[in-house]
Amino acid sequence: MRLTTMTDYAIRLLMYVGQHPERLCTISEVAHAYEISEAHLMKITHQLGMSGWLETVRGKGGGMRLAAAPADINLGGVVRSVEPDFFIVDCLASDTVCLLTGNCQLTGIISGALHSFLQYLDRYTLADLLAPATESTAQIWPVTFGKRPSVSAC
Repeated sequence: MRLTTMTDYAIRLLMYVGQHPERLCTISEVAHAYEISEAHLMKITHQLGMSGWLETVRGKGGGMRLAAAPADINLGGVVRSVEPDFFIVDCLASDTVCLLTGNCQLTGIISGALHSFLQYLDRYTLADLLAPATESTAQIWPVTFGKRPSVSAC
């Protein structure tokens, strides 16, 4: 199994934004930091915003911030919201007709493996991926989350 590049970039984007909770971050700075196409990141940002993982602010001085504290952003949930499907084998797709239906246990075994994989990801949050909090960042989430951090130039 392999996650899409979009999922990889989505997690990287959340990590970057999570490391800068005191300000709005821009697509341009994230693209530069990770050497990723801005156009690709724009699509990912939009999807993460629609899924409720990011809050975006349009216009001059705009950018993005996490829509929840890192400890509340579940990695399994992020992966489920970004991956287009989990058809590890063709027979997992609902519109596929398989000649082995009724004589094959592969679908059940692969489904179980996928379930275990996602269940394992569900044990972790974005907070688990971020560098340990420094004295200055340790105070940011509990104190200002929900009050919206101040906006500064990125």
